[in-house]
Amino acid sequence: MKYTHLGNSGLVVSRIALGCMNYGSKRWRPWMLEEDEARENFAYAIEHGVNFFDTSNIYSMGVSEQIVGRWVRELAHRDQVVIATKVGLPLGEGPNLQGGGRKHLIDCCEASLRRLNTDYIDLYQIHRLDLETPIEETLEALDSLVRCGKVRYAGASSMAAWQFSKALHTARAHGWHRPVSMQSHYNLVYREEEREMIPLCIDQGIGVTAWSPLARGFLTGNRDRGGKTRDLRAADDTLAHDLYGEHDFDVLDAVKKVAAGRGVSPAQVAVAWLLQAPGLTAPLIGADNVGQLAEAIAALDIKLSTEEVATLEAPYRPKGIAGHVQPTPASMVPGRGSPAAALARESVEHSRRYMNRQFKPEN
Repeated sequence: MKYTHLGNSGLVVSRIALGCMNYGSKRWRPWMLEEDEARENFAYAIEHGVNFFDTSNIYSMGVSEQIVGRWVRELAHRDQVVIATKVGLPLGEGPNLQGGGRKHLIDCCEASLRRLNTDYIDLYQIHRLDLETPIEETLEALDSLVRCGKVRYAGASSMAAWQFSKALHTARAHGWHRPVSMQSHYNLVYREEEREMIPLCIDQGIGVTAWSPLARGFLTGNRDRGGKTRDLRAADDTLAHDLYGEHDFDVLDAVKKVAAGRGVSPAQVAVAWLLQAPGLTAPLIGADNVGQLAEAIAALDIKLSTEEVATLEAPYRPKGIAGHVQPTPASMVPGRGSPAAALARESVEHSRRYMNRQFKPEN
């Protein structure tokens, strides 16, 4: 395993992170791995040096956090691992069950600590920016959690680069702990983060982690141009079909070509490309089995040539922002009845479309 600092922070993380969204309850999504099924993946990851585990309170409505807490506590040394979780997406229909308000953030942090069975969270990330709460309130709440010892570092995920820049400079102006990481939608078929967000993060010393590094399995070839899928997740994952479409198969063909030339899998080539990408700290690998995890770790030893990188990148076609709701000039007009309020509602609904909030864990 190889390790690096998360941006300019003192936090040392493995260059392969275990993304834990797919560990949870099959009642949330049928392709989830439940607690006992997930154990061997955690054991293999820890045995091979992975020390970075990323989850969220929304994944299986907290069950993912319980699984991470159990296996990390049983299999690893707590002081050597980095547990990252996220907060902010809607947990229900009632008031104060979503967003970046102080009450919600602190209540959710306490609940995540209980589920994770730990005294502190290493990296506490805003899952999506709350457009109806002042950024000062969100940042001050995160700072208070760091200062009281419940959180070691704050981070964020998927927003406009100017919004993240505002958060960074607002925190600095108030003397609050700044976010140290940005979790971005980034892979060979979605590279829009290269325009603004990743250059900003490099400039500001922010670590970047990639969600959907394999495009939710698309870059492994889990569906073909005719729409035929090869596994349960590919058939059930509606978000993947919304994010990746017809033109992206040209990129997949390039990945397969480079993989065939090296005698490795398409997944390994896609991960190797991310590992060489400027500013990228670690991809979040949501492995369904030990074999997938082994492939991702082996990608650390693949050094792509300049020609191979060019082959992989050449078919890419620019696309609209996907993975978060991007503000428009009209949406910035303030007021409850304004486009700004409508954008805030759209952002919440965007998250709700892909989260099974009807599922309620047994405890």
